[in-house]
Amino acid sequence: MSATKRVAVVGVGTMGSQAAWRLAARGAEVVGYDRFAPGHDRSAAGGDTRIFRSAHFEDSRYVPLLKHADTLWEELQRETGRELRRLTGCLLMGPTEHQQMATVLESIAEHGLDHEVLDTEALAKRFPQFRIEDGDAAVLDRHAGFIRPELTVLSAARRAEELGARIHRYTPVREIVPVANGVEIRTDTGTEHFDTAVVTVGPWVNDLLPDLPWEVDIRRLINAWYVPTADDWSGQERPAFIRTAPTHCYGLPSPDGVSVKLGLSRALHRPAGDPNRLERTVEPGELDIFTELLSRYMPGLHPDPIRLSVYMEGYTESSRPLVGPLPGHGNVVLLAGFSGHGFKLSPAMGDIAADLALDGASPRPIDFISTLDRAEA
Repeated sequence: MSATKRVAVVGVGTMGSQAAWRLAARGAEVVGYDRFAPGHDRSAAGGDTRIFRSAHFEDSRYVPLLKHADTLWEELQRETGRELRRLTGCLLMGPTEHQQMATVLESIAEHGLDHEVLDTEALAKRFPQFRIEDGDAAVLDRHAGFIRPELTVLSAARRAEELGARIHRYTPVREIVPVANGVEIRTDTGTEHFDTAVVTVGPWVNDLLPDLPWEVDIRRLINAWYVPTADDWSGQERPAFIRTAPTHCYGLPSPDGVSVKLGLSRALHRPAGDPNRLERTVEPGELDIFTELLSRYMPGLHPDPIRLSVYMEGYTESSRPLVGPLPGHGNVVLLAGFSGHGFKLSPAMGDIAADLALDGASPRPIDFISTLDRAEA
């Protein structure tokens, strides 16, 4: 019988909490490190809700990974006894000729996803809360909805601990040092040796791994919550939604029905700067783009937000994440740069991290996001 592997999980957030759960479930000796504590809101996992969807308008190759994530979402909910995800549908809207709308339809056809296609007239009648423009169409992804990010991270980390993992809270890792027979993790309190390390530090990736051969652009994003002023938002169907063009935005009706959360895409986020000194105050001028979107597409929402929150996300040039070993250091597995669409995939990514850390490879179709393929290119 082979010896139990010791695996460090550096950063117990969106991806790290899931990696710790999947590793512990396979019997690994797991030790997690986090500069805060699982479930905090000072990185990318915040804002009460995130979108889960089966259809993917960025790249249809994500769909098999989403299906694996879907299975693991159900498993995590069963094991924790918490409602981490609720399927309410997701409405993907935009001009019919827009490339992302075409990609959605391709992925649906290729993978047989449960959906409806709505033309301009049907969309306006069924979802009157949205102002529709000529040439718009929509796809309703039925197997979609919202995830509770903070609760998910906390629940996955606690489940990992129930399975034997140890998590060092408020313990920033200062250095990760590959050595001949494994990896050393150095903190302010000392050094520990592991067989492998899974690095999932989100916006701190450039600080911890300054020689990373790929750029991860850390951006500051704003979420704003608006109260409906019209009954259109109180119907039985309250799906999450994404508009592809001319301004890419997304939104989620709050679970309590009081408000609607709105967010923007990468191009509309400014650089975050030092992740340890994130500017969390939102200046009035930063809300102009939100106000324009409400006026043009969602006039039934009050134009002044009742809540604002600021988070960080890491983007790669291709918008595809970095998943796999560091070049030349097979005992260090990196998950970074999920470019705003990683949370829905997080259980699958945690499972893939466990594959890579324990077996050195994964049976999942990750060639298009693999660091190995990027290193060879």
